[in-house]
Amino acid sequence: MKSPLRPGDPYSLGGYELLARLGEGGMGSVFLGRRDGGPLVAIKIIKAEYAHEEEFRGRFRSEVKRARQVPPFCTAAVLDADPEHRTPYLVVEYVDGPSLDEVVTREGPLADSRLHGVAVGVATALTAIHGAGVIHRDLKPRNVLFALGSPKVIDFGIARALEVTSQHTHPDQMVGTVAYMAPERFDGIHRDITPAADVFAWGAVIAYAGTGRTPFRADSPVATAARILTQPPDLTGLTGPLADLVALALSKDPEDRPTAHELLNLLLAQNTDPQAISRPPTLDPRLREAAEAAQLSGRHESGGRRRFGLPVAEVPAKPKRRRRTVIAVTAAATVLMAGIGLFSREFDSDPAPSDTYDALPTQASMPVPGAVRGPWVVDALDRRGQWRAAVDDYEGRCTFKDGLVMTTPVSSMVCPGTGETFAGNQSITARMAVSTAGSCAEIQFRAAGDSSYWLDLCPQIVRIRHQGAVQTTTLDSAESDLFAPKVSHDVTLTLRDEQASVRVDDEYLLDVTLTDPSLLAGKVAFGVAATDATRDDEAVVGAVVKRAEIRPFEDAVPESDPSAPVFIDVRKGKTKSIVKVRGYFPKTRSIVVEPVLFMTGDEYCKTFSLEPSPDAPCEQAWVTEDSRMLVTLPTTAAPKLTSTFDDPEKCAGDPVTVGTCTITADRFATRLGTDGLAQLTTTDGVLTGLAEVYTP
Repeated sequence: MKSPLRPGDPYSLGGYELLARLGEGGMGSVFLGRRDGGPLVAIKIIKAEYAHEEEFRGRFRSEVKRARQVPPFCTAAVLDADPEHRTPYLVVEYVDGPSLDEVVTREGPLADSRLHGVAVGVATALTAIHGAGVIHRDLKPRNVLFALGSPKVIDFGIARALEVTSQHTHPDQMVGTVAYMAPERFDGIHRDITPAADVFAWGAVIAYAGTGRTPFRADSPVATAARILTQPPDLTGLTGPLADLVALALSKDPEDRPTAHELLNLLLAQNTDPQAISRPPTLDPRLREAAEAAQLSGRHESGGRRRFGLPVAEVPAKPKRRRRTVIAVTAAATVLMAGIGLFSREFDSDPAPSDTYDALPTQASMPVPGAVRGPWVVDALDRRGQWRAAVDDYEGRCTFKDGLVMTTPVSSMVCPGTGETFAGNQSITARMAVSTAGSCAEIQFRAAGDSSYWLDLCPQIVRIRHQGAVQTTTLDSAESDLFAPKVSHDVTLTLRDEQASVRVDDEYLLDVTLTDPSLLAGKVAFGVAATDATRDDEAVVGAVVKRAEIRPFEDAVPESDPSAPVFIDVRKGKTKSIVKVRGYFPKTRSIVVEPVLFMTGDEYCKTFSLEPSPDAPCEQAWVTEDSRMLVTLPTTAAPKLTSTFDDPEKCAGDPVTVGTCTITADRFATRLGTDGLAQLTTTDGVLTGLAEVYTP
């Protein structure tokens, strides 16, 4: 929407006359302009705070150069730019039309031809953008404008220049809009973004266009990020093949998403498939022309991912297992997806045996399994499991001796642990102690990229810090003498949206507002550091941490359905259950397992109220549902280990094909790997037996 220039706005820039304001965003302001009586253009002037950064200018220069190579298929063409100007600017084609956000707000959700046209148009734009080696990074309804004949995507080619510039990780901004950001944008360690992130954003944008709401809607950015990481999308209101494509695009794993070009192929094929049950409305001729031009351009770079376009015979026969998700796929979409190797199921296809598996005891079950929105990590830290022994370059050591012992001769160190990413409301509990008066025990949380928060537990002070790419800031602190050397305390760090509270034993010490909205999720780690008073000394500092548990929670968890199945709590009593083995370590007598629900297809569909259909799992032999609870257990000195070896007919028992032939521990660990199914037997949280489950 146009508005008059404000006092202080420039009247000209780079030979362009500025006529009006079009908008303002995190990177700068956008103006309507023209040069020498030519066509109207949109001019984005970058904020002055970025102009002095040579790193930003260099990346801006590189990104604009590539963006100018994007063909004009449903995109607003990049016309001009000057990265060397006192205030860098970008000139793009002016699209005189409302944004998708404005249209949905004013008129409600789109349907039929308008919705299908937006889906095709945005997929066409992404095909063109990715084909030029560019990633949009900030696709959202505000960046989809309606023009005559087709939608056009704007604002590609500049987000990366800001996103990867370390000086610009300010707490008052983040690149991208949370509701449209892919899970990998939050998962810590690094923030390498691929074209698959744009495909995820396509799914979220089309879901918004067709329903009027985002598919992971929540009350806060933190809760939204948690839903993106852990929950299936809410696509209520979308139907037919388009709903199936949106669900596919919103897959958690980037490798499970189609490329933009594959999306476009599927969308266009729906209009011509003779076997389709219902055919989408005819496209506007101008949109179809642009889509087919992008489809046939041959520029379909997608970057280092498994290609879904392989012939069906070349698609890996047994992809890695992941949390079970059921999607009802229409017959038309099934035909289209299968034709290019897009459609797969994560269950076994052998006929179900006549008997049912009834060996799962019910006396010990995980509390409110529906609340496991994951991940949920439990580790006593008394042996190798989700944490491991390590030595760093400075002779800092992480070892196990009645807990995880952390020592270092330098100012600080972190022990490598669980690779899970945590988001949303959560609690982190552990029993912790410092070894010397000059040592602080630490919990690092929401660690992503170069930024994180830290809880420091020191002999004279407890504090929470925010560590950014440029500086570290103490958010709050409390004087405390609880952490005298070699005195252990139970520590609970609770995260509720933007609030963090710290309790030591039964005493609340801190309640802090977290200030960085870009840290919505991240890794958790334990570490040790020198106190401020001893930071420059050569004394070795140390800390010990035991009984770690990191779990998600809600303030109010609805009562569970007493008839619903439960995940077996392998930590209590005598249990026999099916688990996924995430790691088996015979030398340290430890194992990491994830409880699963293991049911016949009929049981699964009855339990979760799924209607029988050729595409639902009702006809499958077995279906698993992951708990996302990872538990490290000790094992007895000589647990009973049995396997199917390579002869299931000889070594597999009924009714479930559980291994019956004995096997050595080392060979069993190799067979199970990090994703093997096994029948686990425990007594009071100690593994006594393990039998491989054969799933042909």
